[in-house]
Amino acid sequence: MPENAAGMLRIPLLGAVRRRPRHPAQVVAAAFAVGILVGTALLILPASRAGPGAAPLHVATFTATSAVCVTGLTVVDTATYWSTFGQVVILVCIQAGGLGFMVLASLLALALSRRLGLRQRLLAQTEINVTQLGETRRVLLGVAAFSLLFELVAATVLTGRLWLAYDEPIGRAAWYGLFHSVSAFNNAGFALYSDNLVRFVDDGWVSLTVTLAVIAGGLGFPVLIELVRVPMRPSRWSLHTKLTLTMTWVLLAAGTLAILGFEWSNPATFGPLDLPGKLLAGFFHGAGPRTAGFNSVDYGAMGETSWLVTDILMFIGAGSAGTSGGIRVTTFAVLVLMVAAEARGRSTVNAFGRRIPGGAQRQALAVTIIGLGAVVAATLLLTAQSGLPQSRTLFEAFSAFGTVGLTTGITAQLPVPSQNILILLMFLGRTGPITLATALALREREPRYRYPEERPIIG
Repeated sequence: MPENAAGMLRIPLLGAVRRRPRHPAQVVAAAFAVGILVGTALLILPASRAGPGAAPLHVATFTATSAVCVTGLTVVDTATYWSTFGQVVILVCIQAGGLGFMVLASLLALALSRRLGLRQRLLAQTEINVTQLGETRRVLLGVAAFSLLFELVAATVLTGRLWLAYDEPIGRAAWYGLFHSVSAFNNAGFALYSDNLVRFVDDGWVSLTVTLAVIAGGLGFPVLIELVRVPMRPSRWSLHTKLTLTMTWVLLAAGTLAILGFEWSNPATFGPLDLPGKLLAGFFHGAGPRTAGFNSVDYGAMGETSWLVTDILMFIGAGSAGTSGGIRVTTFAVLVLMVAAEARGRSTVNAFGRRIPGGAQRQALAVTIIGLGAVVAATLLLTAQSGLPQSRTLFEAFSAFGTVGLTTGITAQLPVPSQNILILLMFLGRTGPITLATALALREREPRYRYPEERPIIG
């Protein structure tokens, strides 16, 4: 057996050996799991419920998962079921889950010691996709500053509107303004109104403020930092920023026009609104499904064609390394570019004067196929367990995986086993793409040998 410097035998204590995650992505997933457990423990306290007694375990777990994974799906009415303490717990979970537990931990370490260790930098780099390790400290501070500033501005606007236009007491208006601002920027979709934001369907101050906060939070922290650094120099933007912004505007326009077209004359949704109201509602629901979860009309009253459009938007999601879910717009952009290159007979995939490496293309395919497989499997189980129409269960599955939070009104009707499936899907949608993409990148290596090439028949 090995000896130390004094000649004494060193006997390994197997029980004392601690297993550590193999790479930072696993730590990120573990941090979200711990956050869910802490949130559940707080929400199960009697003080968290507005009524008598404590919330059932499955209600607390579902709500905590939805808040930490910034989804917004609920099995109870947030406005009436939870006390002020419970709503504060939900708000803290939203902020922690949106900003990222690894970012929060690194910020705390930075505030206490004025420096970040290598392991902390690696963890933060995984969460916010910093491309250079030396930039982590600066980006972390920028992320925190931008998030708090945008939330403060949105909260101020919402507070003023609720106080001046709706005669809310200033304290209540400030609380509602802050809650909905944090929920919007972190793309959570939780609201303190029983009808979500239906009462503000034609109120531009509320709807546009929430929508702009949703779009800003959904761009992703690397894009936001780059826009702050070089706002008027697109030529100096990275390929990631260019792809994110381009696909964001394309999806915003396509989603808005599609929802407007399908719901224009629907008497239960856009039909009673005037022209400005329809345009506002169309923009609101064109932006929201990409990860936010707010609604200003009843989604249950929409047509199934609108549901299908919303399904697609929810699955794509918004920007990487932000508060959004789904496969992310850059993943979708890479897939579109791959199809375009194949249609043109090109052997390389190019965008904005840059070539996208084969590793990134394979990762995009893997993330998309695995995500789609998870949604399909969840839909089959939800349909079999609940007996509800497949169009509604598919909508619910896409909403959970995309961490969106929209629903056709069936979440609370689902049996507990189906709600547990949604819990797993929300967790997978928030942490899965990050963990999978990072794991694939870390495992990528050149093979030492190659097999003979043989082409199968495609199509």
